Amino acid sequence: MSTKRSFSFEFKLSVVERFVAGEPAAELAAEHGLSSPSLVKTWARTYRREGEDGLRPKRKGRPPKPPDSPGEQPSELEQLRRENDRLRAEVAYLGKLRALRGQQRR
Repeated sequence: MSTKRSFSFEFKLSVVERFVAGEPAAELAAEHGLSSPSLVKTWARTYRREGEDGLRPKRKGRPPKPPDSPGEQPSELEQLRRENDRLRAEVAYLGKLRALRGQQRR
């Protein structure tokens, strides 16, 4: 059974710094009980491409929706248009409901 291990940012950074300084990936992997020297090389590639932040843990799932700027309130016209759309939908719903009740009474 395979269980996926996760490693802290500090651990990855220390291994990558030693690899970049010239220590062989195979020795580092053996010393730290890593599954493969290619894992060290992958971390080093990410480190070179994205810097230290590339080694930080990533959030799981969908990225959070950016919050609306608190200073940006919708204009009065936009608020009125939204309310108008909501009221139109409500009127249409109530009209269909009234028609259904009328059919049931017959």
